[in-house]
Amino acid sequence: MKVKVDFDVCEGHGTCVDACPEVFQIGDEDDVVRILDEEPSDPDVQEKARRAEGVCPVGAIEISE
Repeated sequence: MKVKVDFDVCEGHGTCVDACPEVFQIGDEDDVVRILDEEPSDPDVQEKARRAEGVCPVGAIEISE
């Protein structure tokens, strides 16, 4: 699994962080989403990352296998 964020589309809503804090984080000073783990190997974290992809209100997250 590979996690990508289209930063041109991302608006920093933070729903991805709520869904999967193991993979996503929002900067304290700039409200920009950061990817903490681009290739999570834990199945539970992978499922949470897929959930984050689904709840992103602007569709900025892309998960590929």
